[in-house]
Amino acid sequence: MIAQSIPDFIRTLTALSGILEKGAASAQGRKIDPLVLTGARLAPDMFPLSKQVQIACDVAKLGFSRLSGVEAPKFADTETSFEELQARIVKTINFLRTVTAESLAGVEDKVVTFPAGPERVLKLKGRDFLYQWMLPNLYFHTVTAYNILRHNGVDVGKMDYLKGADLLS
Repeated sequence: MIAQSIPDFIRTLTALSGILEKGAASAQGRKIDPLVLTGARLAPDMFPLSKQVQIACDVAKLGFSRLSGVEAPKFADTETSFEELQARIVKTINFLRTVTAESLAGVEDKVVTFPAGPERVLKLKGRDFLYQWMLPNLYFHTVTAYNILRHNGVDVGKMDYLKGADLLS
């Protein structure tokens, strides 16, 4: 069950990559410093686009690492350019492709302990960790990145977010 969710994470991160491509192209076409877009946020107390991408990647790599016991790659969290953010997505997807179904077998009831902010630690069973923490956070940070770019005039639409989904015509 949990191993079957890895393709959803890869699809969502691939869609995020496509959204970032449109952001970079928009900055170039409108002659905007790309760092203006990667540093943009929807509200003063929200993380900027670059951090939204970093967190989406972390949710995927750290989540499956905690579930499988496979060590996750470490990223410096210093990415600011579209190119650096794209590289982070690629590294995250490459890691996800190394997590095997065998390493996730039986983790539905495994207790996962993880930080939820600077001063909070949560414990969830593997199934709940996936469905109540990992997936909602992946979607939240991906759609927030989409919304930041959309708000800043990048021509992205719902189908960019849904890209790769098995949609019936």
